[in-house]
Amino acid sequence: MSSPTLTETEQANAMAAMHFLRTRLGSWKLLASALRFAPTSIRYVKKRRRRVSINMAYKVAGLAGVPFDDVVKGRWPAKGMCPHCGRVG
Repeated sequence: MSSPTLTETEQANAMAAMHFLRTRLGSWKLLASALRFAPTSIRYVKKRRRRVSINMAYKVAGLAGVPFDDVVKGRWPAKGMCPHCGRVG
């Protein structure tokens, strides 16, 4: 039996959240460290050589302090949210 995977839409939403967090933290390397992934893992996902795993999406949600569903459904970050202060404008 294969392990569950995220749909293409859910992966795109998780990547949008990762881009947001990368801006908030300052670099992909710092994001990888905060998520406890090797920088190469993040690089492969960023370049679409690997899929965003459910584990990675859960860690993104945990780092953001939001529910997993908000990340994969595209509800976080909210459209227009500032990655530096969190204000929606």
